[in-house]
Amino acid sequence: MNRLKYFMIPLVSCMLLLTVGCEDDPPIENPEELITTVNFTLTNSSGGDIILSFSDPDGDGGMNPVIAGGSLSPNTSYSASIELLNESVTPAEDITAEVLLEAEEHQVFYLTDSLNVSFSYTDSDIDLNPIGISTMVMTGDSSSGNITVILRHEPDKFATGVSDGDISNAGGETDIEVSFPVTIQ
Repeated sequence: MNRLKYFMIPLVSCMLLLTVGCEDDPPIENPEELITTVNFTLTNSSGGDIILSFSDPDGDGGMNPVIAGGSLSPNTSYSASIELLNESVTPAEDITAEVLLEAEEHQVFYLTDSLNVSFSYTDSDIDLNPIGISTMVMTGDSSSGNITVILRHEPDKFATGVSDGDISNAGGETDIEVSFPVTIQ
């Protein structure tokens, strides 16, 4: 009986370890991307570029970000693109490429306050839902205000209005939100 006891203790211990080791691991979540730099480039038909930029090299906290706005011409169409970077690492990580790779899981939204401007998506994911890395921007009459750029991770792209750029039903997590001061004159 004593021999059986010495044999059973290691056997039960091994079975217990195997049972605990085989439990389902929690799902690995896609971590939020660190975005330290946003460049929003608008190009008019004559080829002139306006670059609205945001730079926060140390990420949230620490130093204040540097934001550069710009001036747009009234009643003008611009083709526009967003560049998203993580410049806290060397070489800089191109988050734009990652967003495009995971296009079904991302959408860029463009909001304005008193600025006379409208946006149209010119890119789409495999389901033909907008991504927002490329857009057309149409300015109206003279005005001033802000263009707010919001990158959402896992928005509900099929919710009402989301494919038209309405963020109110999008849900998801905000990866970055930046407001650029803009004047149309």
